[in-house]
Amino acid sequence: MTQNPQIVTDVEMAAALAADQVLQAFDQGTFSVGGVLLDNTGKLIHALHNNVVKAKTTFDPTAHGERQMIDWYFEQISQGGQLPSPAEMTVVTSLDPCCMCAGSILHAGFNVTVAAFDTQSGINYDTKADFPTLAPTVRAKAKSTFSYPAVNGTTSFARSASGAPVPKFFAQPVIDEQTQALCLTAFLATLGSVRDSVSQDLPPDELIDPTTLAADDPIIKALQDIYPQTLQYRGPARSAPDQELLPYLTRAAAIDRQQGGPGQAVALLDYFGNLLFCLPGNIAASPIKTAFMLTTRSYAFLRYSLKQQIGQRVYQYLGHPKYGTFVFLLGPDDSAASLIDLGAYGSTMEGPLPQDNPNQFQYWNASMDPVALSAYCAGLPPLYSQVIKVNPVQVAVAAKRA
Repeated sequence: MTQNPQIVTDVEMAAALAADQVLQAFDQGTFSVGGVLLDNTGKLIHALHNNVVKAKTTFDPTAHGERQMIDWYFEQISQGGQLPSPAEMTVVTSLDPCCMCAGSILHAGFNVTVAAFDTQSGINYDTKADFPTLAPTVRAKAKSTFSYPAVNGTTSFARSASGAPVPKFFAQPVIDEQTQALCLTAFLATLGSVRDSVSQDLPPDELIDPTTLAADDPIIKALQDIYPQTLQYRGPARSAPDQELLPYLTRAAAIDRQQGGPGQAVALLDYFGNLLFCLPGNIAASPIKTAFMLTTRSYAFLRYSLKQQIGQRVYQYLGHPKYGTFVFLLGPDDSAASLIDLGAYGSTMEGPLPQDNPNQFQYWNASMDPVALSAYCAGLPPLYSQVIKVNPVQVAVAAKRA
């Protein structure tokens, strides 16, 4: 935290600080989004930007500014940091939060003030602050905590205020159109290139089965460091797993419950049907460290780290997750917690699913009626519902192998 904290007295000042983070993200070559965290007196607590891409390589597809900000907050708390409760904090972000970040903010209980709209992946994609994606109780919470301040000026960037009132510590509740324009245009300038870099990888016909590697290969050792049972299960490739996967899920789910979770676990199967990871969440550390978040982040960071060590070879054995299958023990519902996972899944895919792998997202036990879940996902912002076509399906369990 800042030794001599700055006091932010108006919305324009807060948006300008977020815009400074936008420019740093732009220079880094990642999505140009940034933000700041303020307490209820306007004190600047933290500032950071998107870190999806580092050194021209995907680092963590979930490393959006808001998600990172919330995990940072809970890390400070766990280390004895004295910070106000989330309800007394405001995330000021340059861009309307995506589903992952909106779910994180709502689930953890923070307030948010937004500079620019995002009509493709933002939770307020229709710009009306009516949040049609969200279930009624979650929608009510968003309406009371998500602020879209007025933007002054005479250009198309100008707008009226909508959503909740801005926090009371802001003496001036208006953003200058030049600041808002910077936030939006810088993001749009990086959107296509970064999205392409995250969603593209080696094609599946160039992938090599990791079970062919020697036991002492760096890739095998790195997988085992994260999940000692890696590659011990092999199911039908790009299809429904069989019953032999279930014990791995239930063991991880027991750990998830011990760590404050609902008994969730997520398995990642690769293109060949090999089990790479089956991980629990760690809600005790942060309410947004769900099992899926830790699974997809672990895999991304593993690939990033190995690339630094052994170069492009890692991608021959550890392909883009869209060519494999995520299997949840518990299916999604319409809560803010599940919105985190649905959004993080969208950020992991970042583009259309392979046509031969439409059931890339499967779950064992339903948490809500499957028809209602499909309808809910069809109402997500356009990136998720129309481009990626997020469509969780219940596992049609294959017969147990002889």
